[in-house]
Amino acid sequence: MEQDYQAYALAMRALSDETRLKIFDMLGNGELCACKILEAFNITQSTLSYHMKILCESGLVNGRRDGIWMRYSINESKLEVIAGFLIRLQKSYVTKSKKNNY
Repeated sequence: MEQDYQAYALAMRALSDETRLKIFDMLGNGELCACKILEAFNITQSTLSYHMKILCESGLVNGRRDGIWMRYSINESKLEVIAGFLIRLQKSYVTKSKKNNY
């Protein structure tokens, strides 16, 4: 179970940065080339690489080489695991909240 919490924390840490959160939101529309992501931000290519490395290491984002560029997409299976965890937390909170109010 501890391993799961480590993975959840890593994913949430990756999304705790505003730039990475915006990138992740952009990827929700489908796979994007790094060049398209760069167009949306006022950052250097090396800064983008830094952010993408964190997102990829968290498991939330997949990267693949396409010529000289990298293409990125959301790792849907990892997102489902993280979303499932958050839903369980929310359900647990609602259940406890209802019990405390009665």
